[in-house]
Amino acid sequence: MGPAQHGERLDRALAALVHEFSRSYLQQLIEAGAVSVNDKLCRKPSVRVKAGDRGLIELRPTPQSQAFKPEAMPIDVVFEDEHLLVVNKPAGLVVHPAPGNWSGTLLNGLLARDEAARLLPRAGIVHRLDKDTSGLMVVARTRQVMDALVQLIAAREVSRQYLALAHRRWSGPAARLVEAPVGRDPRNRLRMAVVDMNQNAGKPASTMVELLQDCELGCWVRCTLQTGRTHQIRVHMASIGHPLVADEVYGGAPAAGLQRQALHAFRLAFVHPVTGQALEFHAPLPPDMERALMAWSLSYNAASGA
Repeated sequence: MGPAQHGERLDRALAALVHEFSRSYLQQLIEAGAVSVNDKLCRKPSVRVKAGDRGLIELRPTPQSQAFKPEAMPIDVVFEDEHLLVVNKPAGLVVHPAPGNWSGTLLNGLLARDEAARLLPRAGIVHRLDKDTSGLMVVARTRQVMDALVQLIAAREVSRQYLALAHRRWSGPAARLVEAPVGRDPRNRLRMAVVDMNQNAGKPASTMVELLQDCELGCWVRCTLQTGRTHQIRVHMASIGHPLVADEVYGGAPAAGLQRQALHAFRLAFVHPVTGQALEFHAPLPPDMERALMAWSLSYNAASGA
């Protein structure tokens, strides 16, 4: 270690000296026991180093470094051409590798399904659904289309509608526009919240919520995204007193047989960025949500036709 690294954390010192690798990767190597300082194994990234210390790194593959690999899996493809595909994601499938889910994601499946996906950032994924949210996603197959889809989403020209089952009988008007900024919860950085942007970081967020059916136990609603913030529908529904069924992160609880958040992306519509064709897709309600509706004596047929 040189004079510039004296007193620095081990992970920071290594990142400054070994430019080829990220600090995150080096942290994983340290914690895996692949780094020694002055011939002594060191497993704490936060340990302070001194000028003149000698470090040795044994390069090893980490879960993160191996995350972007093809894994064959069934993928429900609703539409496909040479430019893009639309998939119907089941609940329980993670979209993108992340801590705790470095494999078995939709991205891994896309890499195995199409060699062209290996040439694209995130295998062509341009938007995401939460692990326990089911429904429709569009995925690019070329870089040109990927960039175009990102622009369409940013311009709010991709229509994304969801069906949700929420706690408590509906209150207020049958159609309600929820406009409330969403950002990291200042009290719990692992979740999102409606925030005051004068005091906390956040982004404007807007969701149209329409009542479809109602009963004593809860309500069946259609949500249309006008922006696409992380956990937006879940946060907005909780903020108006109707947390989603089984969404325990935002105040919901298991009910009607559901153990995952009752949210399904049932409709996706946009203009094809290459052909100019107006495309519209619908995904049938998954069996677990359909059973929940029946348990609460709400009619999906009435809801979907509303």
